[in-house]
Amino acid sequence: MWKMNFIANANRWNPLLQNPRRTQGLPLLIRPLSTEAEAPPQGFSPDTFVPTPPSVLVYGRLVGITKHTLRTDILNLLEGCNLTLQDVKVDYNRDYLPVGMMLQFGSRDAFEHAIKEIGKKGRLYRLEKADRSLWDHLRTYDGKTILLQGLARGTLPEDVERFLAGCEFDSSSILLLNRQAPQDHMRRALVQFPSQLQAMNAFITKNRGFCHNNQISIRVLK
Repeated sequence: MWKMNFIANANRWNPLLQNPRRTQGLPLLIRPLSTEAEAPPQGFSPDTFVPTPPSVLVYGRLVGITKHTLRTDILNLLEGCNLTLQDVKVDYNRDYLPVGMMLQFGSRDAFEHAIKEIGKKGRLYRLEKADRSLWDHLRTYDGKTILLQGLARGTLPEDVERFLAGCEFDSSSILLLNRQAPQDHMRRALVQFPSQLQAMNAFITKNRGFCHNNQISIRVLK
């Protein structure tokens, strides 16, 4: 008797049981509980959603180099710092004499390691931290550009082309420059080549040649 009263009371307070049609079309809101942990989806890895920290580049300026210092010399000096030729730029002054090098390190640890290496092996050099804007400002010549010095004031691009006859170069890249000193009547020219080998060939075959009776000296910019 008690069970029948209990069921009757439950039906009175549960409208869904009173009208079974109301349950049609309703989503199933109750799912059976399980004490077992669900298996992760196939291919899931704990590291899937772990973000990779971005690499932090650190820039430094190396001073104490000479006009004979090569980028490869610095790579050998800083062996173990994971530098490549693309991470080294030569800093030239207005006379295109090297006054330093800009270095791009992949991490702060690499930069600190370079300072230690210089302290042990390269006491003539000094490495100081620099801003990225200095790196972006410098142009990379990569041994494919030559500097002609000693050109007459009236030298034209056509004169440079004749002087470099027999060499393969980009004639549209010829850039004539005037010296800063007013009393200096000489000009300079920058010329780009397709490769380092062709730029070096121009240096070997044309250095100390003559253009308009002026002897021309050539340097390969690094």
